Amino acid sequence: VQVPPTFFHRCSLHFIHNFVHKTMDNADNLPFNIMVAAGAATVLFGSSLAYVMMKSKNKDRLEPLVEEEEEEVYELDKSKYPGGHITLYYGSQTGTAETFAKDIEREGEENGFKMDVVDLEDIEDDIIGSILKDQKKDDRGKNRAIFVMATYGEGEPTDNAVSFMRFLKYGSTEDEMDEGEEKKGDDFLNQNTTKFLSLEYAVFGLGNRQYEHFNSTGKQVDSLLEKGGASRIVKLGLGDDDNDLEGDFENWKDNMLWPALKRNYTPDAELKSSTTDQAAQKLPDCHYVAEFLDGPMTKDVVTMENTQLTSKHYFSAKDASVSLKRELRNPADGGSTLHVEIDATDLEYQTADNLAILPVNDDTIVENLAKALNYDLSAYFKLLPAKGHESKYVHLFPTPCTVHECLARYCDLLGPPRRSDLKKLAAYARDPTCQKALLRMSSKEGKAEYKEKVMEAKIGIVDIVCKLCPSISMPLEHFITVCPRLQPRYYTISSSSTVHPKSIHATVSVLNEKRDDGSTFKGVCSNYLSDIVKDGKVRVFVKDSTFRLPTDVSKPIVMIGPGTGIAPMRALLQERAHQKNVQKLNVGSNVLYFGCKKRDLDFIYSDELNEFEKQGTLTKMYLAFSREQSEKVYVQHLIAKNGGETWDLINNQGAYVYVCGGVKMGQDVSEALRQIVAKHKNCSTSDAKKYVDAMSSSGRFVQELWA
Repeated sequence: VQVPPTFFHRCSLHFIHNFVHKTMDNADNLPFNIMVAAGAATVLFGSSLAYVMMKSKNKDRLEPLVEEEEEEVYELDKSKYPGGHITLYYGSQTGTAETFAKDIEREGEENGFKMDVVDLEDIEDDIIGSILKDQKKDDRGKNRAIFVMATYGEGEPTDNAVSFMRFLKYGSTEDEMDEGEEKKGDDFLNQNTTKFLSLEYAVFGLGNRQYEHFNSTGKQVDSLLEKGGASRIVKLGLGDDDNDLEGDFENWKDNMLWPALKRNYTPDAELKSSTTDQAAQKLPDCHYVAEFLDGPMTKDVVTMENTQLTSKHYFSAKDASVSLKRELRNPADGGSTLHVEIDATDLEYQTADNLAILPVNDDTIVENLAKALNYDLSAYFKLLPAKGHESKYVHLFPTPCTVHECLARYCDLLGPPRRSDLKKLAAYARDPTCQKALLRMSSKEGKAEYKEKVMEAKIGIVDIVCKLCPSISMPLEHFITVCPRLQPRYYTISSSSTVHPKSIHATVSVLNEKRDDGSTFKGVCSNYLSDIVKDGKVRVFVKDSTFRLPTDVSKPIVMIGPGTGIAPMRALLQERAHQKNVQKLNVGSNVLYFGCKKRDLDFIYSDELNEFEKQGTLTKMYLAFSREQSEKVYVQHLIAKNGGETWDLINNQGAYVYVCGGVKMGQDVSEALRQIVAKHKNCSTSDAKKYVDAMSSSGRFVQELWA
């Protein structure tokens, strides 16, 4: 979660510390308590800083009256780093892009390059100055950068890359577009073709081909930097999470990136490579130490700047009580979909925002892993930097804490580990057979076996450690380093913030799937919510969604949400009912498309939807029950059938269209809309696509989909 700094009307010591920490070289090597104890940063750095308050775009901002002291210049050890400086920037939502960047960093250091990994959020105050830093120029006056960029949702940048992408497109990190206004063209770098003239760069994008805007962020960064005068080191790499993301990355890194770096910057040096034998013989380097304590202690005070990107929510999420939970489906259906209400007294949200819930691993899972690795679950520990790694230390999660809290809240024990994780685990396997099996599946040649035995079998680290390779033995800090962090799960809020300001509603499909061996794979978050008792606490935070009702309430809306995709539509209908019945506004028509298997099994919220229809809030409701006839019928079929009505709504009445559900359904709905436009506008397929794209750009066609 992006947590912007808060500025006060007086220049507080806390602000000075944050300012110095971000702008002075190596400031992060100084412990926080030393900087605070020093009192005035003016003495510490030998410069006097004064600030005045300036107003800009409804935002208070402090501007320095004097220039910051320049970063100290030091001579790079060319014998150790003949390749010079390369900075790795990442845009990451769940941590995969960050992990890939660190993989390159690790190999770069081994091969003669001074690598630095940078969160794009950390450079948003001075993007040009950070990327084209004088201290990192080579003998030719060039800077080098590698961008590892994930695409989030329907073609959007990740949270930490939003400001960076705005700057590349529009020359400003501020969002200055009014609601409903169509986005301007990417003209900034077309008009500033020398902005990045001294930059040499490479880009690897992470995406999923199931989504319409596959890898759009990586593609845009690659194209926009070239427009700004930068020189491409190697061809854009594109990874596909729907197939083999890690394999795509390894192929680009090993067969394209490293050969280009060697050819361009270290032509006389021999490129090192790690063999599987070397990997098996040498334990991985661990950047952390677990210091065990005699008992409980107060959690360390941590600033967001000192946390890992994918861990920020551990520090910022809030505790909230579950006030109500009820089953929405008929027990005869065999599955479960829950309506969950959470106390929002300490939370703020807008209608149909996203609720992020931090899941907790089941106690049985935690106990099994602790027993296999001989961990004391009741022991308290503090995570500290290992010797030699102090300068790059970031907090992974709040400590001190118990081993139980660490494994339950911060370690992804059930998600399938990446192939590179298997390689790391192999170093701790004492049984040669287990070690060879892990190394084989981690190799490029073992991709098919990995897909079958890990991905398709839904095997997590807990299964590998407890069942498949019980000879694995590793210290706690090593396990924490190898195991991925447990990520929040996002649910589109199914309530109106106007109607329910102190309560957030979520619609949760509980995941329970049979494995081939007869055991059951349980979704970590949905089962956590299923098992939680009334008034039980969950840790949550709210994230903006793209679902926003038109500011002109007279505009009609078309809602398409089969299954749990009904969640935001329920919220929108509550809001529209309030506008119509309480605020007495002239509200436009509301048309809903909903689908499920059978009316009497999984028609969730049917009583509420029927009431909305009875009251006149819901103008029309089209239902697709896919299993009630020989030929399956889905929502996209009904939209196509109602082509004339849909065209009148979107073209003549300016309707807004909202879609929520699976990616395949979303693609089919988009195609149905394009066909409707082509038919009724009497235009080509390409022109119909432009029409729908224009609706999307102006906020009139909004999709939130999941793979």
